[in-house]
Amino acid sequence: MDSDDSQGRVLDPTRDAAALKALTHPLRIQLLGLLRQFGPATASELAVRTGESSASASYHLRVLAKYAFIAEAEHRDSRERRWKAVHRVTSWDNAAMEKDPVGQEFVGISRRLQADHLAASARRYESDVAVGLLGEEWTGAAGISDTLIRLTPESLLELTELLDAKVEELRRRDADDPRARQVAVIFAGLPRADV
Repeated sequence: MDSDDSQGRVLDPTRDAAALKALTHPLRIQLLGLLRQFGPATASELAVRTGESSASASYHLRVLAKYAFIAEAEHRDSRERRWKAVHRVTSWDNAAMEKDPVGQEFVGISRRLQADHLAASARRYESDVAVGLLGEEWTGAAGISDTLIRLTPESLLELTELLDAKVEELRRRDADDPRARQVAVIFAGLPRADV
């Protein structure tokens, strides 16, 4: 990926209110995700991936650039404008976001898009397996599971931090391994008030 792997961007609902508002548009979140997943691209290339017009993609890319989520990438020629993600990840403090109406809206949209991403990743995996693009070493390692466990807020935070640290450790370890592939890793720790 052609972005700054050394740092993520942490959003604060007070300091970053305008940037958060810009990210409450689902297409902008999708465009940012595509740039992170596939690397630099033009508005036209992203329009094809999203089913939007080039003009619409271009407009939303300029909004993302205005708030420093993306920046111009190296151009292959002078006729095209390529964009890249500035950071590998965007994160936030859930408690702070839940106190802010724009933060609540953004987090809600993000959660729903992550659930959509999980469903799309499962369909993609099943398709790749069906046509023989993933060998037994991958199908044996892949999986999906869910469980309901009783945790305190402190234990849930500990679990989240442990998973984040392990994901980062493995990402760095396998970054230059030619056998490595993109793997969708999606974690949700969502407390339920009814139980």
